[in-house]
Amino acid sequence: MLNRMLISNRCISAPFFKKLMAGLLLAFTCTWIFTACAQQPAPSNKPSTATGSSQAAVRDVNPSPQPSTDLSSAIERVANKAIPAVVHIEVTEHQELANPYYAYKDNPFFRRFFGLPKNMPKKLQRELVGIGTGVIMDAEGHILTNYHVVGGATQIEVTLSDGTQYPATVVGVDPKTDLGVIKINTEKPLPFLTFTNSDQATVGQWVVAIGQSRGLDQTVTQGIISAKHRTGITDPGSYQDFLQTDAAINPGNSGGPLLTLDGQVIGINSEIASQSGGFEGIGFAIPSNMATHVAKALIAHGKVERGWVGVSAQDLTPDLAKSFGLALPKGALLAEVEKGGPADKAGIKKGDVVVSYQDKPVTDASDFRNDVANSPIGHQAQVGIWRDGKKQQISVTVGNLDDERKAVAAQVKERLGVVVRQLTVKEAEDYGLSLPKGVAVKWVDPKGPIGEAGFEVGDVILALDNQPVQGVDGFNEMMMAMPHHQKAVVLAISHKTGQSGYVQIEIS
Repeated sequence: MLNRMLISNRCISAPFFKKLMAGLLLAFTCTWIFTACAQQPAPSNKPSTATGSSQAAVRDVNPSPQPSTDLSSAIERVANKAIPAVVHIEVTEHQELANPYYAYKDNPFFRRFFGLPKNMPKKLQRELVGIGTGVIMDAEGHILTNYHVVGGATQIEVTLSDGTQYPATVVGVDPKTDLGVIKINTEKPLPFLTFTNSDQATVGQWVVAIGQSRGLDQTVTQGIISAKHRTGITDPGSYQDFLQTDAAINPGNSGGPLLTLDGQVIGINSEIASQSGGFEGIGFAIPSNMATHVAKALIAHGKVERGWVGVSAQDLTPDLAKSFGLALPKGALLAEVEKGGPADKAGIKKGDVVVSYQDKPVTDASDFRNDVANSPIGHQAQVGIWRDGKKQQISVTVGNLDDERKAVAAQVKERLGVVVRQLTVKEAEDYGLSLPKGVAVKWVDPKGPIGEAGFEVGDVILALDNQPVQGVDGFNEMMMAMPHHQKAVVLAISHKTGQSGYVQIEIS
């Protein structure tokens, strides 16, 4: 069109021609812009001019940097608010180990070829230093952290964000949830953080982690909640309901806070899944609801009392759910109901499926176990069960977990022919162990599985199938969880020689 016009208008004056060309060029350009912009998704239903549509389309294709700015400023606000209430924890653990060469002190061969000294000590001294993170919970100086940070410490030093240092004492620890509370005494009130409701956490929610990542104080990282209700991460005898996050968590972050963008604690960082020993995008935090429940109990009583109803539960598979007439494999199938226990007295039976507890849906066996454990002792709990294709509501009086411990210990004695006890402080020092790691054999039936394997009174059991034994309760629960007629490998220490080794047993 433009060439044809130029040819038919050869006699047009130069000024007029220049104006005409400019006008045509402008019209062509506007037409092209409008066409190009019209190909983009319409930003709104409101009528607009060609120029307005063009601008709106550009905004839609190239989003404003405002959301990014908002996120970065939110993280800055969280860091500024939380850092003063996040502390660096350094722990020192003194250990006394049995000298492995002491038995050969009079052997001339060993003395000659290994250069053993004449005056060889029977015990060796060792000092371990570790670091972790903690969250100040109140103005009085109570600090929440992980059990594995402070559980075996003989000396604890806390450093605040301003560099001041204070000695700390242990208020109480709970190995079952990997939580512990320590306390420092200061002359002035301390800044502290508040905890939010972790039940309202959502997958994809932005979170911020703060801690002493590999010893680097007050390291701030950000990410999202990747998943909820993660179980089976650590000791099967522990209470687990982890939040999974991709916020960078490294050694040293243990006990530090996982925070919402409002600056509230939604979890306590505890574990990482890693083959390298460092951050690989999979971290786990103890939900704030569990953490606060345990912390309050430790501050008030120095220990955690847990509810018990006397059942053994397992997860539902899709096939099991279908066989029970359930649409989804949600709930806890009761594999055992202890005779005379609270559930048995209330009329709950083996084979029932628990689908709700206190009007809250039960996802799996771990979820049910945690809900019962957090229930007040003596409380009338409403348990929703699925039986014979129908849902029923049964009221159960929550008992004390201490009663179950006695019952489990009796079952272990009958099944394995052994009774174990907690190690004394001196025994732990002699073997270089940190309490409550390991148990000592208190009584053994020579004809039982443990006795036939060669165990004697005084021997120490450290692990079962490479799972560390954490105290008497941990040992009993691990043994009861083992299937019948299955072989297991036990790591033990002989009370006679002080040497450790592996022994295979068959669980009846």
